[in-house]
Amino acid sequence: MLETPIFLSLVTLVLFAIVFYPRFIAWRRERIRCRPFPDRWRSIVERNVPLYSRFPRLRREQLQGHIQVFLAEKQFIPCGGLTVNEEMRVTVAAIACLLLPDGGGDYFSRLRSILLYPTAYLATEMNPLGNYGIEERRVVRLGESWTRDQLVLSWQQVQQDIHNWEDGHNVVLHEFAHQLDAEDGAVQGVPLLPKDIDPDHWSKVMTEEYEKLCRSSERGMKTEIDPYGATNPAEFFAVVTETFFENPRSLRARHPALYELLQQYYRLDPARRDNW
Repeated sequence: MLETPIFLSLVTLVLFAIVFYPRFIAWRRERIRCRPFPDRWRSIVERNVPLYSRFPRLRREQLQGHIQVFLAEKQFIPCGGLTVNEEMRVTVAAIACLLLPDGGGDYFSRLRSILLYPTAYLATEMNPLGNYGIEERRVVRLGESWTRDQLVLSWQQVQQDIHNWEDGHNVVLHEFAHQLDAEDGAVQGVPLLPKDIDPDHWSKVMTEEYEKLCRSSERGMKTEIDPYGATNPAEFFAVVTETFFENPRSLRARHPALYELLQQYYRLDPARRDNW
């Protein structure tokens, strides 16, 4: 049994950590956000993130601060013989941070590491076989988000997305949308919502749009939203996030309620480029 003074010291230490550690993190992040943004990083962002140059000055400065916090807190792990350089890190960080609100939120709180492969990679997929067992197979992937603490990307795919920004596909946006979805511990297509978004309204709009995509997909109809979003609600949220940032005008024209909801969630109106 612990001596009383030792026990009290441990309790005090725990309470101190609970009360002051979040404040320390907030203070540290603010100091990092206020650092001068390196010119070479700005060049990378301007070259690889088309939305950046269309932002007003304040939004660009906010994104710069988020990028610096992201790079200070997340580690990049090279895989498959790839050498991770500064351009790779800054590019991934910049695209991911487009999803963060003005204040930065909690910077993908569950994520610790980004694994970067040079090209598509092989992953093991486990599929249940009814009540009789599990099938294990190797599949080719371009990216995946693990609810634990890691995210995986193919740098080749990231580059392809950079050069085809308006094709509606972006592996970084997709996988980091999954990270937002996973912040409450469940991946169900419902991220942690800000106070000004009614959960019932979110559920209504998302459910209606998801079911509409499922029906269109079953009929083989062409849609603005990638049919992969009909896989499940979690994939739907990730896919419509890609569409929102890459084809905002098309999404607004054909799915106005969905566009308005995402605009409110991401605190951004990418379709109104004349106002940036």
